[in-house]
Amino acid sequence: MQIDPRGPRFGALITMAMFTAALITGNVWVLTFQAVMFAAGTFLGLPRAPYGLLYRWLVRPRLGPPAELEAAAPPRFAQAVGLVITAIAIVGYATGVTPLGMAAAAAGLVAAVLNGVFGLCLGCELYLLIRRTWPAGAAART
Repeated sequence: MQIDPRGPRFGALITMAMFTAALITGNVWVLTFQAVMFAAGTFLGLPRAPYGLLYRWLVRPRLGPPAELEAAAPPRFAQAVGLVITAIAIVGYATGVTPLGMAAAAAGLVAAVLNGVFGLCLGCELYLLIRRTWPAGAAART
């Protein structure tokens, strides 16, 4: 499946705002909301996730078609990585280990800024690194 690469960047900008709000307020519910958004992106796919729907309905009609499409698998994997980071932040804040929550939320914020502002998706790069390191079928041959 191919997706418009501007969609994940739009979602990253919203995610950036969510992590910023979580760091400023220390509100675990903001992180929980973001975790649900990451879960939707992971399990439903980016085009059917809430941020993807917002992009498709509100933003893309004003931009026109993309110059190129990209594979959906790397950004979907990045959503799973974001879900894990957000879950760590939730556990940190909820258990009173605030430095853990802040560190995880800050890591999520850095990743969101890199993706939303600069177009560098760390989760996507991790996906590609894993695919190069463990190509499909390598486990079956051993």
